[in-house]
Amino acid sequence: MNKKRILSAVFAFFSFVAFAQEGAETAVSAQEVKLSYIDSLKTTFIHNEELACMDSLWVKELTNKDLFATMQEDIQNIDPDEEVDYNLSTALLKERLAKLDAVSPFHIEYSKGLENIIKSYLKNRPKSFSRLMALSEYYFPLFEEYLAKYDVPMEIKYLAVIESALNPRAKSRVGATGLWQFMYPTGKQFNLEVNSYVDERCDPIQATEAACQYLSSLYNIFGDWDLVLASYNAGPGNVNKAIRRSGNRKNYWNIRPKLPRETRGYVPAFLATMYVYEYASEHGITANKAPMTYFETDTVMVKRQMSFKQVADLLDVPMEQLQLLNPIYKLDVIPYTTEKPHYLRLPKDKIGLFTSNEKGIYAYIDYEADQREKPHFVIEREEALAQTKIMDGKKIITTTKTYKVRRGDNLGAIANKNDVSVTELRKWNGLRGNMIRVGQNLKIKVETIVDIPPMPKVEAIAEIKPKEVKKEKLKPLKAAIIKPIIPVDEGIVIDEDEVIEDTEIAEEEAETLEVATDTHKDNKFKDFDYEKEHLYIVQKGDSLFSIAKKHPGVTVENLKNWNKIKGESIKPGMKLKVVVN
Repeated sequence: MNKKRILSAVFAFFSFVAFAQEGAETAVSAQEVKLSYIDSLKTTFIHNEELACMDSLWVKELTNKDLFATMQEDIQNIDPDEEVDYNLSTALLKERLAKLDAVSPFHIEYSKGLENIIKSYLKNRPKSFSRLMALSEYYFPLFEEYLAKYDVPMEIKYLAVIESALNPRAKSRVGATGLWQFMYPTGKQFNLEVNSYVDERCDPIQATEAACQYLSSLYNIFGDWDLVLASYNAGPGNVNKAIRRSGNRKNYWNIRPKLPRETRGYVPAFLATMYVYEYASEHGITANKAPMTYFETDTVMVKRQMSFKQVADLLDVPMEQLQLLNPIYKLDVIPYTTEKPHYLRLPKDKIGLFTSNEKGIYAYIDYEADQREKPHFVIEREEALAQTKIMDGKKIITTTKTYKVRRGDNLGAIANKNDVSVTELRKWNGLRGNMIRVGQNLKIKVETIVDIPPMPKVEAIAEIKPKEVKKEKLKPLKAAIIKPIIPVDEGIVIDEDEVIEDTEIAEEEAETLEVATDTHKDNKFKDFDYEKEHLYIVQKGDSLFSIAKKHPGVTVENLKNWNKIKGESIKPGMKLKVVVN
């Protein structure tokens, strides 16, 4: 019994030790986890959890392009004269169509062709209509608002179903684009902008408003909503031709044989779609309820160009959802211009997340832009701009201040706060990555432009006539070159006899000089030419070319020869010898 107790105690002890070691290893490994810049930034975000995001499967359904192809195929190829076997009596159908006609401005009259199309949809496309009805939960509230604003019949919302299958990025074989399938000239007529980044025909709000305006103008021409539908598809010119060829008749069903082939099936497809939507439950067609409508989203104006990928990474929003909410942006990039604002549409809960953390988001955008490789001419332009910092009578003083890292800080936010780049912060502090810790001191360089004190003027030396002088030889002596100690700032050109170094005594054998001594106490020397040598301290943004330009008569080759430089590379802080005549 005692042996068992001892064995149990030993086992428990070693289990405890093993568990403790495992816990220690876990703690160590937890400390070693390194966060990327974006992950460290997101840990500082303020969250607002009022609303839930759209279900990812439903988002994929919204962006599915299959329905558009199916709907287009039906309109182009459906045969109204083809009998369809489906359990719907003609009498019941006539009764239901009469009810729809009583509350609609459209002429919904029974015909055998319309019956065949309705039965074809109910028999062959029940799943497609179930999916379309789910999409309608999202878009129809928006459509109804603008239809009411322009006094357009509410039934026109079904027009977007047969035009685009409610796909805002739908594009037909002839180039019609968006929910309402605007051709380029018609879009321009209603001020829908199209450029390399933006296609406003794909914007649900702007395109819906333009469609309402266009439909209203067509109604002003024809005064009949059936003919408005026909002209929306075929163009008002073709409808007018069909009216003339039909003996000036103006009922759609009377002019239908004279219309283009596609338009002959267009209005029946619209009426059949209306019937299926209105009587879906009677035929067992149901739609999943949308988790949000268009009105449960909102927009924020962007202050930088940003990509959908950046937004997706920062806000944890699926790319498909961003594409659905922002179909206007062709390249999945939101441009930024001062002339016209651009907006990002997000679910309302993500709007709060964006606006609460705007500074950090833009700091990350700037950081990524700073990481991109720049073309050579951009670098040269930035160097030229850097040179404009030094003006006549001015100089730049660079000082270093210390910033103590606080909880919640990240390199991007610190860089943004101090008007420097993340790359500079890493360079100044010897950081390989973006990791920083609370309490760490970071060096930040600050440039200040100050006035340069004027150089003392050298008085002109008067020329005197030569007189008799007594010549004598002087013995060799040790020449002393004394360099006074004065403060030096980066980027300042300093004469060599004024360079800040330790005081030096250069011993060298002096030449034997013939010195003219004169009893005349005002004896002076004539002016003479000489070469002046000084040191230039390389500052940030300098290149050999820009330094040579600062010194008239100096070339890049001169600088390379004087300083024994083989390539073109120089670094801030280097001292270059410059000789000026």
